Amino acid sequence: MGIINATHDSFYKGDLDNGLNGILQLVTTMLNDGAAILDIGGQSTKPGSATITVETELQRVIPVIEMIKEHFQEAIISVDTFHSEVASGAVAAGASMVNDVSAGELDKNMITTVANLKVPYVCMHMKGTPENMKEQNQYKDIIKEMLDYFVAKVNECRAAGIKDVIIDPGFGFAKNAAQNIYLLKHLSVFKMLDCPILAGLSRKSTIYKTLNISPNEALNGTTVLNTLALHNGANILRVHDVKEAVEAITLYDQYRNA
Repeated sequence: MGIINATHDSFYKGDLDNGLNGILQLVTTMLNDGAAILDIGGQSTKPGSATITVETELQRVIPVIEMIKEHFQEAIISVDTFHSEVASGAVAAGASMVNDVSAGELDKNMITTVANLKVPYVCMHMKGTPENMKEQNQYKDIIKEMLDYFVAKVNECRAAGIKDVIIDPGFGFAKNAAQNIYLLKHLSVFKMLDCPILAGLSRKSTIYKTLNISPNEALNGTTVLNTLALHNGANILRVHDVKEAVEAITLYDQYRNA
């Protein structure tokens, strides 16, 4: 899953800075490099980020989705949003998956909306909001609490009528570096939920702060953690750098099947 940031304020880079033509070049590269899904987001969810209006988010993501479908009709597009109105607008424009960092907690209409849209739903674990999640990383037993959360969420999604539920442990969302590494080590626990697991580790602070480098220098660390995620059961890697992630998947598959 290749990340397209239709924003100016992402923690790594805002792809909208280069306009629609710049995004089209990025999309072309990602698809040529082997991206299976393109994830389009207009709302930054970095720690401390403020929530933008639904109207602003729609203005950012809809032209990007329409442009991609115009040039690459077969491309599978996911919309990264926690607003049900944006999810509806994006699917109408050509998206075929909804990726919600709040798992329906920030918009109580989201789960019903996704069920009505009849598209797959990425259900992520987060406490609080992107604006305040950094202060909400207290857990007695992080794995048990997250497992309980996902059991309830998956049941809620299926009861609403969502057939394809993908779970995302939410690395970096209300979790510090040590918690992220512990979560990665125990990722295989979530396979008992019988849902595909999405891992979003790309260039995050767990990598660059641990190594005392910048996000721009975090590609090697990303590949290391992506490989560990694959080893521990991840089915989808959400990444900024598609070519390197596809190489990691190819080599890991060879290793696993040897």
